[in-house]
Amino acid sequence: MKWLIPAAGLALAGCNVPSEFLQRMEAQAKYEYYETSEFWADGRSMRTPPEGTVPRERPVGNPGMTTGRVNGTLVSGIPLELNREVLELGQKKYNIVCSQCHGRLGDGNSVVAENMALRLPPSLLEVANKPDGHFYVAINEGYGVMPSFSGELNTQERWAVVAYVRALQRARNSQAGGQPLPQENR
Repeated sequence: MKWLIPAAGLALAGCNVPSEFLQRMEAQAKYEYYETSEFWADGRSMRTPPEGTVPRERPVGNPGMTTGRVNGTLVSGIPLELNREVLELGQKKYNIVCSQCHGRLGDGNSVVAENMALRLPPSLLEVANKPDGHFYVAINEGYGVMPSFSGELNTQERWAVVAYVRALQRARNSQAGGQPLPQENR
């Protein structure tokens, strides 16, 4: 017990740290863009990236696959082989990332949507006429007040979610036998 009070006093005394120690990253020595450098033989502070380096902002490969657009036009098809595994992945990721706002059925009915003040999330079932690229771009870049989910879903998962949304849309517009509903019943 005798040591408890002096130890507490030392701990509290340690809290009075000069601010220069707390701001070391802001005040550290560093080079700004285009500033000259004595460290490198060519005198430049900006370095050429190593060969093969790809910026994360620049899509690589098939632009239809990575951006949902080709020459500025939204793609009309899902560039994946659709199978059970893709749809199950899409369902899993949709339920984790999308259903909180768009609802488990894609109809826009959810607890989160009920409490949104600005703008309700749209029913994904009512925008079935949009091309597949529309949904991919919305997931990838955000749409309206919806943020981008490119950090949460990789390219394959985004397309899998689009495939699952298409399955939800088809399920809504069909009857029990898998046949499309007559127009008057939709």
